[in-house]
Amino acid sequence: MRERFAGAAFELIWASQLPRLLRARSKARGIVFAMNRVLPDDPADFAPNAGLVIKPDVLEFTIVRVRQLGFDIVGLDEAARRIEMEEATRPFVALTFDGAFRDNLKYALPILRRQQSPFALYVPTAPVDGVEEMWRHALEDIVAGQNALAVSLGGETEYYATASLAEKHQAYAALLKRMRTMPEADRVALVRDLATQYGLDLARHCRELVMDWGELRHFADERLCTIGAGTVHGYELAKLGPADARSEIEQSVRILKAQFGAAPQHLSYPVGDAMAAGPREFGFARELGLRTAVTTVPGGLFAGDRYRLHALPRVRIGGALQARRHVDVFATPGLFSLGRG
Repeated sequence: MRERFAGAAFELIWASQLPRLLRARSKARGIVFAMNRVLPDDPADFAPNAGLVIKPDVLEFTIVRVRQLGFDIVGLDEAARRIEMEEATRPFVALTFDGAFRDNLKYALPILRRQQSPFALYVPTAPVDGVEEMWRHALEDIVAGQNALAVSLGGETEYYATASLAEKHQAYAALLKRMRTMPEADRVALVRDLATQYGLDLARHCRELVMDWGELRHFADERLCTIGAGTVHGYELAKLGPADARSEIEQSVRILKAQFGAAPQHLSYPVGDAMAAGPREFGFARELGLRTAVTTVPGGLFAGDRYRLHALPRVRIGGALQARRHVDVFATPGLFSLGRG
């Protein structure tokens, strides 16, 4: 339902010519696009994480089109510099990828090289080591493969019908909501219990999805790429105690420095919405000396963001909105920035 509403809204906005008018009058300095996976195939009927996917041809068209619209595609250091400038220069787009997914190497990197497009890759270190649950994708695969689920929570067992497509979506949404509100240790335990119960090898699942350190070397050695920190485990930092939340950031920076020889200067907060990261986490990123940190709260970038470099908004592209005309809508910072500036 949400995807259909968003699609209808994008169609109306595009047809109205509002994006062109807003870009002409906007005071926005630029916009950061957020992406995770890059895959060529259409999603399965049950694919609750399809919103994290952009197709390779859409990625390439996006790069070409935003340049046609007058945007420079820049790295994160340059993005920060342009935000801090007293006078605005040409508007910019920064491309960012979260999660270090293996498909980024196969499908995204050749496009980014062909288009000579700077980009950032935020790396969570535990998944790269093959020791993370990749819980949203694990939950999707478990629900997809079962006609019913028995879930032990708080000493009681809850039952979910998952035979039909509608039931699968309902069960996934309900469990996702529960997992996001429980402590991270409980969420980890629940995912591991479900994986054991329903025969999903979490280590193999993680390795299939995420690059290893050798594969990541292709990105670390690529001059177009900025390696950013994605914490260690990808936990929602706001759910952790202060010491653990700070350590998730600090240790990921140290690990990436040990692997690649340079400490990352940029951070992506896992999940990144207002539930997952807030002023406390923004303060940790600032105290640890990071240059920028990004959320997934939608918005464009303005001169005032020089004071919010550790709470920068991003606009997620892909998912159900991959028609070429949608790029013109995405490339309109003012549409996502009501009340900002």
